[in-house]
Amino acid sequence: MREQRRILLVMETSRAYGRSILRGIAKYSRAHGPWVFYRPAPFYRETGGRKGPLSQLLKLGVDGAILREQVRREQIEEVLATGLPVIVSPYTEPFPGVPNIVSDDQAIGRMAAEYLLHRGFRQFAYCGFGNMYFWSRERGRGFCLRVREAGYESHCYEHEQRASASRRSWEREQGVLVDWLRSLPIPVGLMACNDDRSQIVLEACKIAGLHVPEQVAILGMGNDDLVCDLAVPRLSSIALSAEKAGYEAAAMLDHWMAGQNVADRTVVGLPSHVVTRQSTDVFAVADPYVVEALRFIHGWAGSKPIQVDDVVKAIPLSRRSLYDRVAKTLGRSVHKEIKRVRVDQLVRLLVGTDLSVSQIASRLGCSDVKNLARYFKQEMGVTPLQYRNRHSLS
Repeated sequence: MREQRRILLVMETSRAYGRSILRGIAKYSRAHGPWVFYRPAPFYRETGGRKGPLSQLLKLGVDGAILREQVRREQIEEVLATGLPVIVSPYTEPFPGVPNIVSDDQAIGRMAAEYLLHRGFRQFAYCGFGNMYFWSRERGRGFCLRVREAGYESHCYEHEQRASASRRSWEREQGVLVDWLRSLPIPVGLMACNDDRSQIVLEACKIAGLHVPEQVAILGMGNDDLVCDLAVPRLSSIALSAEKAGYEAAAMLDHWMAGQNVADRTVVGLPSHVVTRQSTDVFAVADPYVVEALRFIHGWAGSKPIQVDDVVKAIPLSRRSLYDRVAKTLGRSVHKEIKRVRVDQLVRLLVGTDLSVSQIASRLGCSDVKNLARYFKQEMGVTPLQYRNRHSLS
């Protein structure tokens, strides 16, 4: 019987990202264990209101650890100094010389920009945490780069906070954020670096008297359903393949504990798709006929095989006039928009369900699975199954 591994597991669980990482670790343990996990006591079992140091947990004789960066970065560095196989999930900066669990932050920023561009926006903004966190910086870079490639400029929130502050007062920052939002050209497509930040931006928009999504469309990152659904209006967000990253981190730790050299490798969580909610449910398009065409396409193309003729019949314009207006406004054809919406729906079903590609095709009202797979690859660069394997454990 295989030796039972003892794993120190310290991850933040109040947000969807940490919980998804843990789900991936648990799935690996069930498939390749057995593993026994040691975790800090819950808050209601803490003594004196303070969590026990990691050094105390290490005395349990663990074989390896997967750790979220702690309030004091030195706590992780002390564990790393023991030589124990440790994989770290950082939030200030990656830890050199050991495996880190990170996200593809530039890809996240680019996906956000691409989404807002497709919604017709020509004015953009990014709200992060300045230079405080590496992931916020990189998401901003990816976002601004993609916007610049499209021929536009981004307005970036530049207010800096002290990373060493023990308590950051969003109330004191609120006035600065409100003034910045009022200075933006509208309508504007705004990316917030994560869902918590998008919630703060939403509240600041209310104080500033700006309407969401009509004047400011807000897109966050992390797709934490509790954070997004508690907001009014509900917040759109980019979904991340964090469960897959947790599984890969557990596999890497297993290989390390078995004697393989993995010290310089990195586990990367990839953005999979955008979940549209009310905060971006708008098209920043002045032409009312193009808006009507977009609403028809987005309302039907994800569930039935509509054709260009269906759009033409639904809009009181000639075919040529509709073609010209859509091309001039969006820079793409009606047919291209139909294909893009159907691919977006296919992506959501590939990542969010266990349905086979043929079952998904049936749900989308497509009888030709090969044709569906062909134009998916044309749009995404990979086959549907390759995309699923890249982002999920199905």
